[in-house]
Amino acid sequence: MFLVGTLAAVADAIEDYPVYGGQALRYALAAVILLAAARARGLGPVRLRPRQWALLAALSLTGLVLFNVCVVEATRAAGPALPGIVLGTVPLALALAGPVVTGARPSPRVVGAGLVVVAGASLATGAGSGNPAGLAWSLGALACELCFSLLALPLLPPIGPVRLSAWSAVLAVPFLLVAGVVFDRDEVLRVPTAAEAAGLAYLAVVVTTVAFFLWYRSLPRLGADRAGLFAGMIPVGAIVTAALLGISAPSAADLAGAALVIGGIALGLRPPSPRRPVPPVPRGAPRSAALAPPEGPTI
Repeated sequence: MFLVGTLAAVADAIEDYPVYGGQALRYALAAVILLAAARARGLGPVRLRPRQWALLAALSLTGLVLFNVCVVEATRAAGPALPGIVLGTVPLALALAGPVVTGARPSPRVVGAGLVVVAGASLATGAGSGNPAGLAWSLGALACELCFSLLALPLLPPIGPVRLSAWSAVLAVPFLLVAGVVFDRDEVLRVPTAAEAAGLAYLAVVVTTVAFFLWYRSLPRLGADRAGLFAGMIPVGAIVTAALLGISAPSAADLAGAALVIGGIALGLRPPSPRRPVPPVPRGAPRSAALAPPEGPTI
């Protein structure tokens, strides 16, 4: 998720390139890289059931395509602050929804950690003015971000992180080209400049290929609730990248927000303290004997 935040490094380079055509190129290049990696690792094709194909298509449509549409339109309607703040609630949303999907109860400790991460992400993102249209698009982006993780949980065991990342990227390309025809109309694709090509390559290799693989590899190991805490690293990645590139220096609020995010993640990942075992009660002894302190020498 930190790598996703570094997309601020290429935002200016691809600002003038058609949005949805650029995203289609990004996912097409990422799919080629991921499919080559799958072939190099000897990962052959997997026969999926119709329900699994439907899940894969839904993941690609929501988590990749509609997510980009919602973020772009929210930014156009209300600026970048509002969608940034709404997406900062991803850790809390996954802490609540992740265990429910698997039939478990949300962990109070992880939920509390999610609240800390949300506070830090919001502080690091900054407050901004919004409007109903921007809020609606931002909430749509939040729902799509949840789908990106929750729909992947039943697909990762049979497919694995490399093939899931590759196939979802492949399916996203035609969807994004259609979105480009609808929203960008006259200009969907064009030959990029050298700076635009470098920016799109960075999005494809780092923000998509590497970040997707690492996310899908970690998701089943940590669980959706604890993995979701790392979504708070997105604004931290943006802050660090902006500072390293000399775009802007971090403010006191940025540093405080980053500290809250890191503290919340550490709290959520900390293993629960083991419970003290209750000694067995001997036959014939009252039940209160189990609660009595052990006898020791008296002075």
